[in-house]
Amino acid sequence: MLTLPRWATDCLKRADPALAASLQRSQSAPSLPPFGGRGWGGGPHAPNAQADPLPIPPPEEGEGDPSAGSAPDYRPFVLWEKQKGAMRLVAADAAASAFGLAPGQSLSDARAMVPDLEAREIDRLYLEQVFADFADWHSNASPIVSVLTHEEAYGDLCLDITGASHLFGGEAAMLEQLTTRLRALGYTVNGAVASTVGAAWAVARLLPGRIIAPGDESKALQAMPVSALRLEQTQIEGLNQLGLKRIGQLYERDRKSLQARFGLSFLLRLDQALGWVEERLDPRLPIAEWYAEHRFAEPIGLIDDVLMCTHDLAVQLAARLEREGVGAQGFHLFLYRVDHKVMTLSVNASRATRDAHHIGRLFAYRAERLGAEYDAGFGVDMIRLAAGSISPLIATQTGAFGLDDGAQGLDHLYDRMTSRLGPLAVVRSKPVNSYIPERAMKLEPVVAATPDDPVASMPVAVPRPMRLLPHPEPITVIAEVPDAPPASMTWRRVNYRFVKASGPERLGDEWHHAGSKLQLTVGSAEAAQADDTQELYFEEGRTTRDYYVVEDDGGRRFWLFRLGLFGIAAEPRWFLQGFFS
Repeated sequence: MLTLPRWATDCLKRADPALAASLQRSQSAPSLPPFGGRGWGGGPHAPNAQADPLPIPPPEEGEGDPSAGSAPDYRPFVLWEKQKGAMRLVAADAAASAFGLAPGQSLSDARAMVPDLEAREIDRLYLEQVFADFADWHSNASPIVSVLTHEEAYGDLCLDITGASHLFGGEAAMLEQLTTRLRALGYTVNGAVASTVGAAWAVARLLPGRIIAPGDESKALQAMPVSALRLEQTQIEGLNQLGLKRIGQLYERDRKSLQARFGLSFLLRLDQALGWVEERLDPRLPIAEWYAEHRFAEPIGLIDDVLMCTHDLAVQLAARLEREGVGAQGFHLFLYRVDHKVMTLSVNASRATRDAHHIGRLFAYRAERLGAEYDAGFGVDMIRLAAGSISPLIATQTGAFGLDDGAQGLDHLYDRMTSRLGPLAVVRSKPVNSYIPERAMKLEPVVAATPDDPVASMPVAVPRPMRLLPHPEPITVIAEVPDAPPASMTWRRVNYRFVKASGPERLGDEWHHAGSKLQLTVGSAEAAQADDTQELYFEEGRTTRDYYVVEDDGGRRFWLFRLGLFGIAAEPRWFLQGFFS
């Protein structure tokens, strides 16, 4: 568990160098007036102060002690937002906390206390987005990274280090490495290791740096305040009124009475912290079971170097897939930058593959589309290649006795074109089970092709035009009613006189594809009400189509239709669908 109580202010300082420079205090800055004790400190995630003495960690290095009379190196910086018509503080950095400023104070009072205060309005959406990218960057340490959002959508980062800590030399070394590199980047961070999310959340705030052994959660939490259970404020206040200020006091209390007074969520938080109820994490990135990665001693920045390493990782990944007799259709390349950001490139194949050379070429073509969008920042220190959409892939004969029908080469061509042009640029026509011409075919990407419906692929016995309009266009027709073929039409302000006509070919209503409710006549509606089966009654003819093949005096042949039958539809209309020549 990693908690960044001052993420809002630390993030803005790092993202805006001009702001960080403006906060530097001159050497002649006056000393701070003394203020009272620290209590629990500032920050959006700090638990409420309690009356009883508890094991509180010492002040963080660099926060300063106001009672000592020495000024911080930086001007105080806070963030505010409007709450019930008043501008109140919602975040404060270490220098502001040293002056006694804390979330909840009004901005006017804060400016009166600290005249040189730097204040900005908070942008929560920006902070959430940056913290999400920040969380993705930590997937280089653990494949499962989750953001806890029960209080804020940023600030709390939970990593599942099961099976990963040995890569760093153990849990203590891993925790030290993660917190050290974040402090080097300018972030205020605390961390802890525990077998439950709730225990890690509490220990990271009150006893940072501790590692709680599995089964010792009850002992580690018993002296902590009840606010460390991630409870609602009303529940905390109710427990304090009953004199229940420490978690250990809850162990022997009657659970039914606690549930009746504070609700089921209270017992759930307690059981999750103690490990009696499992709390599942919601990973930010999909968990990749098949992947290969490479860490660099020195960061790299050129795209050519990235592609060379990608090809090497593809060889390693292909060897693993071959040993297991599987292949993959989706491949994802994660570039972990030094400045805690992750770049992601994804390619897809039309069929499962484990050809390392083909995978490398797909990413090379995908990189061509990046152009100026590729930005390695201060360098890439780790690359991970993951495979998705795994399916069994049997080895095939490719030697002298193998049969090459060209299908694999065609699939590879589709893959390369898709990687270079984009998935929606290479599509295929797929038959649909419908007789309506504009619905009888749809386009789908070749890399995401689905099996054809055998019923939809059946040939039509009557001739169809060579060209279809994207959508039927309305026309004006002169024809005898009710079912005589048209004698002439006006299309796009041009008149056409017909000399030959054949038809009609009637296509019935596809009410099950229309997406609208059934239309009932007066008689059928009465019959439906009589036997309570309205869904069985449908009036045909409102959207029935009668198609005609016509030829004008210039030898041009058209395919047009009348929508609706006379006597049923309010006003039948004519449309042009396509051309035979």
